[in-house]
Amino acid sequence: MSSEKRVLLAMSGGLDSSVAAIILKSQGWDIVGVTMKVFDYDILGMDAPESGCCNLDSINDARNIAVSLGFPHYVVDFRDPFEDIVINNFVDEYMSGRTPNPCVLCNTHIKWEALLEKADELDCKYIATGHYSQIRFENDRYVLSKGLDLWKDQSYMLWGLTQKSLSRTVFPLGEKTKDEIRQLAADGGFKKIANKRESYDICFVPDNNYRGFLQKKVHDIDEQIGAGDFVDVNGKVLGKHKGYPYYTIGQRKGLEIALGKPAYVKHIDAQNNRIVLAFQEDIYSKRISLKNCNFMKFEKLPENYEALVKIRYRDKGMMANLEQNGDKTIVNFHNPVSAVAPGQSAVVYDGNDVVMGGFIDEIYE
Repeated sequence: MSSEKRVLLAMSGGLDSSVAAIILKSQGWDIVGVTMKVFDYDILGMDAPESGCCNLDSINDARNIAVSLGFPHYVVDFRDPFEDIVINNFVDEYMSGRTPNPCVLCNTHIKWEALLEKADELDCKYIATGHYSQIRFENDRYVLSKGLDLWKDQSYMLWGLTQKSLSRTVFPLGEKTKDEIRQLAADGGFKKIANKRESYDICFVPDNNYRGFLQKKVHDIDEQIGAGDFVDVNGKVLGKHKGYPYYTIGQRKGLEIALGKPAYVKHIDAQNNRIVLAFQEDIYSKRISLKNCNFMKFEKLPENYEALVKIRYRDKGMMANLEQNGDKTIVNFHNPVSAVAPGQSAVVYDGNDVVMGGFIDEIYE
């Protein structure tokens, strides 16, 4: 039986997970550190990023923290499940004309489900990460809420966590600000970590060039898809594009077409390899459906429920009425929202609490 104070800490070698180790140590936890190897950059001829996961420097930084604080550290190979669950979905979604949300899948299935299995192997009751979020137990439910530092809050990316996952999770940074975290690292003698640059890119696309990544994963993508038509909302051909997987809903830059004023991608028709362009006033929607929903604060959606819904990480959110329709959730926004992208996440909030989340499926005009 695992100890009540034995915790498996996910360590990327970055600032946040390193300070999570400092905090857990000060609180008397019995820590086991683990760095997840999820991707080989050299397989696709890519240079590993200077910061982030999976490069040798980051692994060494994580190990140095563990040695300094006196707890064991392991490197765990999660490349196969990461490929199966995260990367394959990333490619499939773009090839289906949708915009994937890889961090949500990684958090749900790799950083939690796979990591909890490793925690069991190492006799750890809990896992801990450096996410800026909080958990509490209320009304027989584990409730996920925003971190104290609202700018760094990561609850939007964690909506897929199950009650079981939440029940075994510790967030040491939830009640801290980023400035406090940097100060704790410096005060602990880890000045290199305190000054470490953060990475905001998708970890397996460090150059932020997802189009190049798709070309490496789908070798004949340009022959398979080829050029297609840009059309307006009435179907009138406006010009040629390079292939629908290379575009995302709401995209304005890089279209390489002049229409007299800024145009945006409104819809991607994968079946016919067409991209529908529209001007800003025509890319709004009031009603969408969500699939693969996960309920957090409540076991199911209350009747006639009204809440704030975010369709992007940095989105301020829009109030909406929500209703259950079979296994999908229908979101009726009070006011239209711009550039809703199928495949992205919509997360429902009650104040700072996450009520539920789901992947955007259908968009209704």
